[in-house]
Amino acid sequence: MMNVMKFGGTSVGSPERMKHVASLITNGKEPVFVVLSAMSGTTNALVEISDYLYKKNPDGANEVINRLEKVYMKHVDQLFSTTQWKDETRAFLQDEFEYLRSFTKDLFTSFEEKSIVAQGEIMSTNMMANYLKEQGHKAVLLSALDFMRTDKNGEPDAAYIREKLGKQMEQNEGYQVYITQGFICRNAYGEIDNLLRGGSDYTASLVGAALNAVEIQIWTDIDGMHNNDPRVVDKTDAVRQLHFEEAAELAYFGAKILHPTCVQPAKYAGIPVRLLNTLDPTAPGTIINNDVVTGKIKAVAAKDNIVAIKIKSSRMLLATGFLRKVFEIFESYQTAIDMIATSEVGVSMSIDNATHLNDIVAELKKYGTVTVDKDMCIICVVGDLDWSNVGFETLATDAMKNIPVRMISYGGSNYNISFLVKESDKKRALQSLSDTLFNKGFTTD
Repeated sequence: MMNVMKFGGTSVGSPERMKHVASLITNGKEPVFVVLSAMSGTTNALVEISDYLYKKNPDGANEVINRLEKVYMKHVDQLFSTTQWKDETRAFLQDEFEYLRSFTKDLFTSFEEKSIVAQGEIMSTNMMANYLKEQGHKAVLLSALDFMRTDKNGEPDAAYIREKLGKQMEQNEGYQVYITQGFICRNAYGEIDNLLRGGSDYTASLVGAALNAVEIQIWTDIDGMHNNDPRVVDKTDAVRQLHFEEAAELAYFGAKILHPTCVQPAKYAGIPVRLLNTLDPTAPGTIINNDVVTGKIKAVAAKDNIVAIKIKSSRMLLATGFLRKVFEIFESYQTAIDMIATSEVGVSMSIDNATHLNDIVAELKKYGTVTVDKDMCIICVVGDLDWSNVGFETLATDAMKNIPVRMISYGGSNYNISFLVKESDKKRALQSLSDTLFNKGFTTD
Protein backbone atom coordinates (compact mmCIF):
# COMPACT_ATOMS: atom_id res chain seq x y z
CA MET A 1 0.00 0.00 0.00
CA MET A 2 1.50 3.31 -1.03
CA ASN A 3 0.74 6.91 -1.93
CA VAL A 4 0.99 8.21 -5.48
CA MET A 5 2.58 11.68 -5.68
CA LYS A 6 2.32 13.81 -8.83
CA PHE A 7 4.43 16.93 -9.40
CA GLY A 8 3.78 19.36 -12.25
CA GLY A 9 6.19 21.26 -14.49
CA THR A 10 6.72 24.25 -12.21
CA SER A 11 7.42 21.92 -9.25
CA VAL A 12 10.39 20.45 -11.18
CA GLY A 13 11.11 23.64 -13.16
CA SER A 14 14.60 24.31 -11.78
CA PRO A 15 17.38 22.42 -9.95
CA GLU A 16 16.32 24.08 -6.66
CA ARG A 17 12.71 22.98 -7.19
CA MET A 18 13.85 19.44 -8.08
CA LYS A 19 15.86 19.22 -4.85
CA HIS A 20 12.85 20.43 -2.88
CA VAL A 21 10.59 17.83 -4.54
CA ALA A 22 13.19 15.13 -3.80
CA SER A 23 13.02 16.05 -0.09
CA LEU A 24 9.19 15.73 -0.15
CA ILE A 25 9.36 12.36 -1.95
CA THR A 26 11.84 10.88 0.57
CA ASN A 27 10.23 12.37 3.66
CA GLY A 28 8.19 9.34 4.75
CA LYS A 29 8.90 5.73 5.69
CA GLU A 30 6.46 4.07 3.29
CA PRO A 31 7.35 3.51 -0.41
CA VAL A 32 5.92 6.10 -2.82
CA PHE A 33 5.07 6.11 -6.52
CA VAL A 34 5.99 9.43 -8.15
CA VAL A 35 4.60 10.83 -11.42
CA LEU A 36 6.51 13.77 -12.94
CA SER A 37 5.67 16.26 -15.67
CA ALA A 38 8.27 17.78 -17.99
CA MET A 39 10.26 20.71 -16.60
CA SER A 40 8.29 23.94 -17.15
CA GLY A 41 8.94 25.45 -20.56
CA THR A 42 10.23 22.19 -22.05
CA THR A 43 6.99 20.98 -23.67
CA ASN A 44 6.47 24.41 -25.26
CA ALA A 45 10.01 24.25 -26.70
CA LEU A 46 9.39 20.72 -28.05
CA VAL A 47 6.14 21.87 -29.68
CA GLU A 48 8.07 24.79 -31.23
CA ILE A 49 10.66 22.34 -32.60
CA SER A 50 7.84 20.27 -34.11
CA ASP A 51 6.31 23.39 -35.63
CA TYR A 52 9.59 24.25 -37.42
CA LEU A 53 9.84 20.67 -38.69
CA TYR A 54 6.25 20.74 -40.02
CA LYS A 55 7.21 23.92 -41.87
CA LYS A 56 10.31 22.16 -43.30
CA ASN A 57 12.67 24.54 -41.50
CA PRO A 58 15.36 22.31 -39.90
CA ASP A 59 17.58 25.31 -39.11
CA GLY A 60 14.86 26.85 -36.94
CA ALA A 61 14.33 23.49 -35.20
CA ASN A 62 18.07 23.04 -34.55
CA GLU A 63 18.28 26.53 -33.05
CA VAL A 64 15.56 25.70 -30.49
CA ILE A 65 17.17 22.28 -29.79
CA ASN A 66 20.57 23.94 -29.13
CA ARG A 67 19.00 26.55 -26.85
CA LEU A 68 17.13 23.88 -24.87
CA GLU A 69 20.27 21.72 -24.60
CA LYS A 70 22.21 24.61 -23.04
CA VAL A 71 19.48 25.06 -20.40
CA TYR A 72 19.57 21.35 -19.48
CA MET A 73 23.37 21.13 -19.32
CA LYS A 74 23.39 24.13 -16.97
CA HIS A 75 20.78 22.39 -14.80
CA VAL A 76 23.02 19.30 -14.56
CA ASP A 77 25.85 21.38 -13.07
CA GLN A 78 23.50 22.89 -10.48
CA LEU A 79 21.61 19.70 -9.61
CA PHE A 80 24.39 17.13 -9.15
CA SER A 81 27.38 17.33 -6.83
CA THR A 82 29.44 14.31 -8.00
CA THR A 83 31.36 13.88 -11.26
CA GLN A 84 29.95 10.37 -11.73
CA TRP A 85 26.30 11.47 -11.80
CA LYS A 86 27.03 14.68 -13.74
CA ASP A 87 28.76 12.64 -16.46
CA GLU A 88 26.06 9.94 -16.51
CA THR A 89 23.22 12.46 -16.77
CA ARG A 90 25.04 14.56 -19.38
CA ALA A 91 25.61 11.46 -21.53
CA PHE A 92 21.91 10.59 -21.29
CA LEU A 93 20.87 14.15 -22.22
CA GLN A 94 23.31 14.28 -25.14
CA ASP A 95 21.68 11.13 -26.52
CA GLU A 96 18.27 12.77 -26.04
CA PHE A 97 19.23 15.90 -27.97
CA GLU A 98 20.86 13.85 -30.75
CA TYR A 99 17.57 11.94 -30.97
CA LEU A 100 15.71 15.27 -31.35
CA ARG A 101 18.17 16.36 -34.08
CA SER A 102 17.54 13.11 -35.98
CA PHE A 103 14.01 14.33 -36.79
CA THR A 104 15.40 17.24 -38.84
CA LYS A 105 16.60 14.79 -41.51
CA ASP A 106 13.42 12.79 -42.24
CA LEU A 107 9.76 13.11 -43.15
CA PHE A 108 7.81 14.73 -40.31
CA THR A 109 4.22 13.79 -39.35
CA SER A 110 2.03 13.87 -36.24
CA PHE A 111 3.52 10.50 -35.16
CA GLU A 112 7.00 12.04 -35.00
CA GLU A 113 5.61 15.07 -33.16
CA LYS A 114 4.23 12.88 -30.39
CA SER A 115 7.64 11.19 -30.03
CA ILE A 116 9.32 14.60 -29.74
CA VAL A 117 6.83 15.98 -27.20
CA ALA A 118 7.25 12.82 -25.05
CA GLN A 119 10.95 13.56 -24.46
CA GLY A 120 10.22 16.31 -21.90
CA GLU A 121 8.88 13.83 -19.33
CA ILE A 122 11.58 11.30 -20.21
CA MET A 123 14.29 13.88 -19.44
CA SER A 124 12.80 15.17 -16.17
CA THR A 125 12.22 11.67 -14.74
CA ASN A 126 15.74 10.50 -15.60
CA MET A 127 17.24 13.58 -13.94
CA MET A 128 15.15 13.08 -10.80
CA ALA A 129 15.92 9.34 -10.59
CA ASN A 130 19.66 10.02 -10.99
CA TYR A 131 19.57 12.76 -8.36
CA LEU A 132 17.83 10.49 -5.83
CA LYS A 133 20.39 7.75 -6.49
CA GLU A 134 23.23 10.25 -6.00
CA GLN A 135 21.66 11.17 -2.65
CA GLY A 136 21.70 7.51 -1.63
CA HIS A 137 17.98 6.78 -1.97
CA LYS A 138 16.70 3.48 -3.33
CA ALA A 139 14.91 4.75 -6.43
CA VAL A 140 13.88 3.09 -9.69
CA LEU A 141 12.59 4.59 -12.94
CA LEU A 142 9.72 2.75 -14.66
CA SER A 143 8.94 3.83 -18.22
CA ALA A 144 5.29 4.83 -18.64
CA LEU A 145 5.59 3.55 -22.23
CA ASP A 146 5.86 0.01 -20.79
CA PHE A 147 2.46 0.06 -19.06
CA MET A 148 0.41 3.17 -19.90
CA ARG A 149 -1.77 2.50 -22.95
CA THR A 150 -4.95 3.81 -24.57
CA ASP A 151 -7.48 1.69 -26.46
CA LYS A 152 -8.79 2.18 -30.03
CA ASN A 153 -11.14 4.92 -28.79
CA GLY A 154 -8.24 6.86 -27.25
CA GLU A 155 -9.42 6.06 -23.71
CA PRO A 156 -7.04 4.58 -21.08
CA ASP A 157 -6.99 0.78 -21.15
CA ALA A 158 -7.44 0.20 -17.40
CA ALA A 159 -7.11 -3.62 -17.47
CA TYR A 160 -3.88 -3.44 -19.52
CA ILE A 161 -2.42 -0.74 -17.24
CA ARG A 162 -3.21 -2.77 -14.10
CA GLU A 163 -1.68 -5.96 -15.53
CA LYS A 164 1.50 -4.41 -16.97
CA LEU A 165 2.15 -2.08 -14.02
CA GLY A 166 1.58 -5.00 -11.62
CA LYS A 167 4.29 -6.98 -13.42
CA GLN A 168 6.66 -3.99 -13.33
CA MET A 169 6.15 -3.66 -9.56
CA GLU A 170 6.76 -7.40 -9.04
CA GLN A 171 10.03 -7.21 -11.01
CA ASN A 172 11.17 -4.17 -8.99
CA GLU A 173 10.29 -5.06 -5.42
CA GLY A 174 11.92 -3.37 -2.43
CA TYR A 175 12.47 0.17 -3.72
CA GLN A 176 11.62 3.25 -1.67
CA VAL A 177 10.76 5.49 -4.64
CA TYR A 178 9.16 4.44 -7.95
CA ILE A 179 9.23 7.15 -10.64
CA THR A 180 7.39 7.36 -13.95
CA GLN A 181 6.46 9.90 -16.60
CA GLY A 182 3.12 11.67 -16.63
CA PHE A 183 1.13 12.48 -19.78
CA ILE A 184 2.87 10.05 -22.17
CA CYS A 185 1.61 6.60 -23.18
CA ARG A 186 1.30 4.26 -26.14
CA ASN A 187 -1.84 3.95 -28.21
CA ALA A 188 -3.62 0.71 -29.19
CA TYR A 189 -1.17 0.27 -32.09
CA GLY A 190 1.96 0.59 -29.93
CA GLU A 191 2.85 4.10 -31.14
CA ILE A 192 3.97 6.82 -28.71
CA ASP A 193 0.99 8.98 -27.81
CA ASN A 194 -0.28 11.06 -24.89
CA LEU A 195 -3.29 11.25 -22.57
CA LEU A 196 -4.24 14.81 -23.59
CA ARG A 197 -6.93 15.73 -21.03
CA GLY A 198 -5.44 16.25 -17.59
CA GLY A 199 -2.06 14.92 -18.72
CA SER A 200 0.08 13.99 -15.73
CA ASP A 201 -2.85 14.24 -13.28
CA TYR A 202 -4.61 11.60 -15.37
CA THR A 203 -1.52 9.36 -15.21
CA ALA A 204 -1.41 9.71 -11.41
CA SER A 205 -5.10 8.83 -11.10
CA LEU A 206 -4.75 5.79 -13.41
CA VAL A 207 -1.62 4.58 -11.55
CA GLY A 208 -3.34 5.08 -8.19
CA ALA A 209 -6.35 3.04 -9.32
CA ALA A 210 -4.12 0.29 -10.79
CA LEU A 211 -2.06 0.01 -7.58
CA ASN A 212 -5.05 0.48 -5.25
CA ALA A 213 -3.09 3.30 -3.61
CA VAL A 214 -3.96 4.73 -0.20
CA GLU A 215 -4.07 8.27 -1.60
CA ILE A 216 -3.29 10.15 -4.82
CA GLN A 217 -1.52 13.44 -4.12
CA ILE A 218 -1.48 16.21 -6.74
CA TRP A 219 1.26 18.69 -5.78
CA THR A 220 1.06 22.20 -7.28
CA ASP A 221 2.22 25.66 -6.19
CA ILE A 222 -1.11 26.75 -4.64
CA ASP A 223 -2.85 25.68 -1.46
CA GLY A 224 -5.56 23.33 -2.73
CA MET A 225 -8.81 24.32 -4.41
CA HIS A 226 -10.11 27.75 -3.33
CA ASN A 227 -13.74 28.71 -2.79
CA ASN A 228 -13.39 31.41 -5.46
CA ASP A 229 -10.76 32.72 -7.89
CA PRO A 230 -8.05 34.42 -5.74
CA ARG A 231 -6.80 36.32 -8.83
CA VAL A 232 -10.17 38.10 -9.14
CA VAL A 233 -11.81 38.10 -5.71
CA ASP A 234 -10.76 39.43 -2.30
CA LYS A 235 -10.74 37.05 0.69
CA THR A 236 -10.78 33.49 -0.65
CA ASP A 237 -10.10 30.35 1.39
CA ALA A 238 -8.97 26.85 0.52
CA VAL A 239 -11.81 24.31 0.52
CA ARG A 240 -10.74 21.42 2.73
CA GLN A 241 -13.06 18.72 1.34
CA LEU A 242 -14.88 18.16 -1.95
CA HIS A 243 -16.95 15.30 -3.33
CA PHE A 244 -15.57 13.94 -6.63
CA GLU A 245 -18.61 15.37 -8.47
CA GLU A 246 -18.08 18.81 -6.90
CA ALA A 247 -14.40 18.77 -7.88
CA ALA A 248 -15.27 17.75 -11.45
CA GLU A 249 -17.84 20.57 -11.74
CA LEU A 250 -15.33 23.15 -10.44
CA ALA A 251 -12.59 21.84 -12.71
CA TYR A 252 -14.85 21.89 -15.76
CA PHE A 253 -16.04 25.41 -15.00
CA GLY A 254 -12.68 27.06 -14.64
CA ALA A 255 -10.77 25.91 -11.54
CA LYS A 256 -7.47 25.35 -13.38
CA ILE A 257 -5.86 23.30 -10.61
CA LEU A 258 -7.46 20.07 -11.87
CA HIS A 259 -8.85 18.64 -15.12
CA PRO A 260 -12.40 17.22 -14.79
CA THR A 261 -11.55 13.91 -16.50
CA CYS A 262 -8.47 13.04 -14.49
CA VAL A 263 -10.18 12.21 -11.18
CA GLN A 264 -12.58 9.65 -12.72
CA PRO A 265 -10.32 6.57 -12.25
CA ALA A 266 -9.77 7.54 -8.60
CA LYS A 267 -13.48 8.15 -8.08
CA TYR A 268 -14.46 4.71 -9.38
CA ALA A 269 -11.68 3.03 -7.37
CA GLY A 270 -12.75 4.94 -4.23
CA ILE A 271 -9.23 6.38 -3.72
CA PRO A 272 -9.08 9.91 -2.27
CA VAL A 273 -7.22 12.61 -4.22
CA ARG A 274 -5.43 15.25 -2.16
CA LEU A 275 -4.34 18.61 -3.63
CA LEU A 276 -1.18 19.83 -1.88
CA ASN A 277 1.18 22.81 -2.08
CA THR A 278 4.91 22.21 -2.75
CA LEU A 279 5.68 25.69 -1.37
CA ASP A 280 3.82 24.94 1.89
CA PRO A 281 3.97 21.14 2.36
CA THR A 282 2.47 21.23 5.87
CA ALA A 283 -0.76 22.90 4.70
CA PRO A 284 -3.68 20.43 4.70
CA GLY A 285 -4.70 21.24 1.10
CA THR A 286 -7.96 19.88 -0.33
CA ILE A 287 -9.11 16.26 -0.12
CA ILE A 288 -11.45 14.97 -2.82
CA ASN A 289 -13.38 11.79 -2.00
CA ASN A 290 -16.82 10.18 -2.22
CA ASP A 291 -18.06 11.75 1.03
CA VAL A 292 -21.04 14.10 0.73
CA VAL A 293 -21.09 16.98 3.20
CA THR A 294 -24.75 18.00 3.35
CA GLY A 295 -25.97 21.55 3.70
CA LYS A 296 -22.82 23.25 2.39
CA ILE A 297 -22.11 25.45 -0.60
CA LYS A 298 -18.43 24.82 -1.23
CA ALA A 299 -17.06 27.04 -3.97
CA VAL A 300 -17.55 29.22 -7.04
CA ALA A 301 -15.69 29.05 -10.37
CA ALA A 302 -15.86 30.94 -13.66
CA LYS A 303 -15.30 29.84 -17.25
CA ASP A 304 -14.38 32.57 -19.75
CA ASN A 305 -14.62 32.92 -23.55
CA ILE A 306 -18.15 31.56 -23.77
CA VAL A 307 -20.45 32.15 -26.75
CA ALA A 308 -24.24 32.00 -26.28
CA ILE A 309 -26.37 30.89 -29.24
CA LYS A 310 -30.18 31.21 -29.28
CA ILE A 311 -32.32 29.62 -31.98
CA LYS A 312 -35.98 30.64 -32.07
CA SER A 313 -38.52 28.70 -34.11
CA SER A 314 -42.30 28.98 -34.01
CA ARG A 315 -42.38 25.43 -35.45
CA MET A 316 -40.43 23.95 -32.54
CA LEU A 317 -43.48 22.92 -30.49
CA LEU A 318 -44.82 20.75 -33.32
CA ALA A 319 -41.44 19.40 -34.54
CA THR A 320 -40.47 16.41 -32.39
CA GLY A 321 -37.03 16.12 -34.02
CA PHE A 322 -36.07 19.77 -33.52
CA LEU A 323 -33.64 19.34 -30.62
CA ARG A 324 -32.05 16.27 -32.25
CA LYS A 325 -31.38 18.27 -35.43
CA VAL A 326 -29.88 21.13 -33.42
CA PHE A 327 -27.57 18.83 -31.42
CA GLU A 328 -26.50 16.96 -34.56
CA ILE A 329 -25.19 20.24 -36.01
CA PHE A 330 -22.96 20.77 -32.97
CA GLU A 331 -21.90 17.13 -33.06
CA SER A 332 -20.95 17.30 -36.75
CA TYR A 333 -18.56 20.17 -35.94
CA GLN A 334 -17.28 18.40 -32.77
CA THR A 335 -18.32 21.33 -30.61
CA ALA A 336 -19.45 20.57 -27.05
CA ILE A 337 -22.35 22.42 -25.40
CA ASP A 338 -21.84 23.73 -21.84
CA MET A 339 -25.27 25.01 -20.82
CA ILE A 340 -28.72 24.65 -22.32
CA ALA A 341 -32.14 26.23 -21.64
CA THR A 342 -35.32 25.49 -23.58
CA SER A 343 -38.79 26.99 -24.01
CA GLU A 344 -41.75 26.27 -26.30
CA VAL A 345 -40.40 28.50 -29.04
CA GLY A 346 -36.65 28.34 -28.68
CA VAL A 347 -33.47 26.93 -27.22
CA SER A 348 -30.39 28.71 -25.88
CA MET A 349 -26.99 27.03 -25.65
CA SER A 350 -23.48 28.05 -24.71
CA ILE A 351 -20.19 26.81 -26.18
CA ASP A 352 -16.55 27.46 -25.24
CA ASN A 353 -15.07 26.55 -28.63
CA ALA A 354 -15.91 29.07 -31.34
CA THR A 355 -13.70 27.51 -34.05
CA HIS A 356 -16.69 26.47 -36.18
CA LEU A 357 -19.12 29.14 -34.96
CA ASN A 358 -19.89 30.62 -38.41
CA ASP A 359 -20.58 27.18 -39.90
CA ILE A 360 -22.77 26.17 -36.94
CA VAL A 361 -24.81 29.39 -37.16
CA ALA A 362 -25.25 28.95 -40.93
CA GLU A 363 -26.63 25.40 -40.37
CA LEU A 364 -28.89 26.49 -37.50
CA LYS A 365 -30.48 29.19 -39.65
CA LYS A 366 -32.19 26.42 -41.63
CA TYR A 367 -34.35 25.72 -38.56
CA GLY A 368 -35.02 29.14 -37.04
CA THR A 369 -33.86 32.66 -36.21
CA VAL A 370 -30.38 32.64 -34.67
CA THR A 371 -28.80 35.23 -32.36
CA VAL A 372 -25.25 35.07 -30.99
CA ASP A 373 -23.82 36.71 -27.85
CA LYS A 374 -20.01 36.71 -27.54
CA ASP A 375 -17.67 37.61 -24.62
CA MET A 376 -19.79 35.71 -22.12
CA CYS A 377 -18.80 33.89 -18.95
CA ILE A 378 -20.28 30.95 -17.00
CA ILE A 379 -20.35 31.39 -13.22
CA CYS A 380 -20.75 28.04 -11.46
CA VAL A 381 -21.78 27.64 -7.79
CA VAL A 382 -20.92 24.20 -6.40
CA GLY A 383 -21.99 22.36 -3.26
CA ASP A 384 -24.88 20.33 -1.86
CA LEU A 385 -27.50 21.83 -4.20
CA ASP A 386 -30.02 18.99 -4.09
CA TRP A 387 -33.47 20.40 -4.90
CA SER A 388 -34.78 19.28 -1.51
CA ASN A 389 -32.45 21.80 0.23
CA VAL A 390 -35.01 24.59 0.39
CA GLY A 391 -33.56 28.06 -0.21
CA PHE A 392 -30.08 27.06 -1.32
CA GLU A 393 -30.61 28.15 -4.93
CA THR A 394 -32.12 31.40 -3.60
CA LEU A 395 -28.85 32.23 -1.82
CA ALA A 396 -27.04 32.07 -5.15
CA THR A 397 -29.70 33.99 -7.09
CA ASP A 398 -29.85 36.68 -4.36
CA ALA A 399 -26.12 37.26 -4.77
CA MET A 400 -26.71 37.78 -8.52
CA LYS A 401 -29.66 40.19 -8.10
CA ASN A 402 -27.72 43.19 -9.47
CA ILE A 403 -26.03 41.28 -12.33
CA PRO A 404 -27.75 40.84 -15.75
CA VAL A 405 -28.06 37.06 -16.23
CA ARG A 406 -28.46 35.65 -19.75
CA MET A 407 -29.15 32.00 -18.74
CA ILE A 408 -29.51 29.89 -15.59
CA SER A 409 -28.91 26.12 -15.40
CA TYR A 410 -30.19 24.28 -12.32
CA GLY A 411 -31.28 20.67 -11.75
CA GLY A 412 -28.93 18.94 -14.18
CA SER A 413 -26.72 18.01 -11.24
CA ASN A 414 -27.17 17.85 -7.48
CA TYR A 415 -23.97 19.85 -7.06
CA ASN A 416 -24.21 22.84 -9.38
CA ILE A 417 -26.15 25.95 -10.31
CA SER A 418 -24.73 27.97 -13.23
CA PHE A 419 -25.27 31.52 -14.47
CA LEU A 420 -24.33 32.90 -17.90
CA VAL A 421 -23.26 36.56 -17.66
CA LYS A 422 -21.20 39.06 -19.65
CA GLU A 423 -17.45 38.76 -19.10
CA SER A 424 -17.46 42.43 -18.09
CA ASP A 425 -19.72 41.50 -15.14
CA LYS A 426 -17.58 38.52 -14.03
CA LYS A 427 -15.57 40.23 -11.28
CA ARG A 428 -18.67 41.86 -9.78
CA ALA A 429 -20.58 38.55 -9.88
CA LEU A 430 -17.78 36.49 -8.27
CA GLN A 431 -17.23 39.09 -5.53
CA SER A 432 -20.96 39.29 -4.77
CA LEU A 433 -21.22 35.48 -4.55
CA SER A 434 -18.22 35.36 -2.20
CA ASP A 435 -19.65 38.10 0.02
CA THR A 436 -23.06 36.42 0.18
CA LEU A 437 -22.07 32.72 0.43
CA PHE A 438 -18.73 32.70 2.23
CA ASN A 439 -18.02 36.01 3.98
CA LYS A 440 -21.28 36.40 5.93
CA GLY A 441 -21.20 33.31 8.08
CA PHE A 442 -22.30 30.88 5.34
CA THR A 443 -18.92 29.16 5.35
CA THR A 444 -17.28 26.31 3.49
CA ASP A 445 -15.73 23.33 5.22
